[in-house]
Formats: sequence, C-alpha cells, structure tokens
Amino acid sequence: MNRIDRLFGILILLQSRKYVTAEKIANQYGISVRTVYRDMKALGEQGIPLSFEQHKGYYIVQGYFLPPVSFNSDEANALLLMERFLEGFADRSILNHYTTALNKVKTVLRTAQKEKLESLNENIKLQLPNRLANNFEYLSVLQNAISAKCVIEIDYKNNKGEISKREVEPIGLVFYAFSWHLIAWCHLRNEYRDFKVNNILEVKCTDVPFRKLEHMSLNDYMKLLPVNY
Repeated sequence: MNRIDRLFGILILLQSRKYVTAEKIANQYGISVRTVYRDMKALGEQGIPLSFEQHKGYYIVQGYFLPPVSFNSDEANALLLMERFLEGFADRSILNHYTTALNKVKTVLRTAQKEKLESLNENIKLQLPNRLANNFEYLSVLQNAISAKCVIEIDYKNNKGEISKREVEPIGLVFYAFSWHLIAWCHLRNEYRDFKVNNILEVKCTDVPFRKLEHMSLNDYMKLLPVNY
C-alpha cells in the first residue's frame, strides 16, 4: 500500500471511531509507531484538525466533516451484525472489503452513535464450526472475473489430493453444502465443472476474454446440483 492510500485509510479509520491509538493504526497498516507519528503530522499539515488525548488516542475535531448521508442506529447495528456473519459465510477478501465499507459508514455517525456501536461490537460474537473456516481469499478476485467475463487459471486440489492446473471460464458462485463453489467451463475437461473454492490453491486472472461464445445460465446449472434448496 502506498503512502497516499495509507493516509486516506487512516483518515477513514479516524472518522469511524471516537479515539484511535497510534498502536492500533500501526497494527492496522503494518507500520511502526514512529511512522504513525509522521503520518499524523502529514495529515495535520493538510488541514485535517487532529487532536490527541492522553491514554485514549487521536481523534478528529467533531464537526469537521458534514455527513452527506445519515444512518440511524438500527441501520448501523444491522450492518455490524452482518459483519459477524461474513466471518463464516465469506472469505478474508470479502470481509476486508466489507470492513472498509463499514468504516466509511461509521464516518457519518454522530459521536454518541459511534460509542454505542463500538460497545455493541464487543457484545456480539459468532461461534462457528471448523467446516465454516474460510481461510482462502479468492472470492473478490472470482467476482471480478465473473463480471469481466475473463479466463482465469487455477491450481486445484481434488478430493483425492491430486493437484492440477486448469484454465476456466467462471460463470458464477454458489454457496451450498456449507461451502462456496465456483461454477466454470473447464477447458481441460471441455465441460462445466464445480470447483470447491476451499480447494483452489491459487488463482491467476489472465484478462483474456471468454473463448466460448455462449454459456448456460447459473440458474440452469443450479438445477443440476445434487441438493434441494
């Protein structure tokens, strides 16, 4: 991450909470506390009204940003609850994007709302079975490939532990049997195949457009799946 993106990210983080410590910023962006001090100085030099309170951290003087849109507490609480579900039904890439989006939502909340939301965040937990531990981070990349209709290359491990390289044209993602599955036209097998995303070891986007002229719809493929929705 370049410095401009990091400074913008720090600004969003500061807007999303009442106080943010230098240590938290350092951990969030993998930098030293000394670098945090330099970044905070840079933000101040750009006219951002920053202040610091001992034992609490940095904060932006209230009223600097006028919220372009407002959220009530119920709406913010609903978004916070969904973040917990993403821990079990998405992957790290989607969770990271959602957390970034949620931080942007928090920037338009009033101080009292932020305090309540942070308190609620500490009192909502989701206990998940190991089978829902999505340790991969490909869903965001796969989404982009599906929407762009471009070929991807994957390293895939089947149920027998055999690893193969595949060139596929992804048509959709389906969550069933407690797992995400990529439905794609496989050029190796010359047919549609169901790839369990948890078994994909690596994904490479080629930016090459689909070679197959027409694809069946994802809804039609789902009718072939051995599950009852």
